Amino acid sequence: MSKPRLRAAAVTTAAVLAVGAPTAYAALDPGGDTSTTTRSAVVRGKPYVGTHLYFGTGRNDGRPDVTEKQFLAFVTKVVTPRFPDGLTIENARGQWRDAKGVVIRERSYELTLLYPKSQARTKDTGIEAIRSAYKKEFRQESVMRADEPANVDF
Repeated sequence: MSKPRLRAAAVTTAAVLAVGAPTAYAALDPGGDTSTTTRSAVVRGKPYVGTHLYFGTGRNDGRPDVTEKQFLAFVTKVVTPRFPDGLTIENARGQWRDAKGVVIRERSYELTLLYPKSQARTKDTGIEAIRSAYKKEFRQESVMRADEPANVDF
């Protein structure tokens, strides 16, 4: 292809891309905003807090690991009364450095709790009671907690 034809093809391609891009973004944005700097997602649901608790199952006192049956009994006895509306439990594998500096690798459970943001202060007490009870019952050094904002729709 000659240089003038190559330049013309390049200019045409650039023009098509420049004109087509805002149209493509508009198709993705229900608000029809074609600005490339103010694209936003549709937010559904109400403001909630998602709390993730990570329960290790290894014990450093020589006793056997916490079993699934023991963990589910703990959830029934300690967690469900505080969060009767629902929760999610996932099997996990994790590692962390203990107070002595030793890296511990263990089977774990991730427990997810979702609750309205307006109830965050009152739910905090229950979450901390859950963490304390697990550490005491199963002689754990810690139960990790991670909180994040969420929008929830049922």
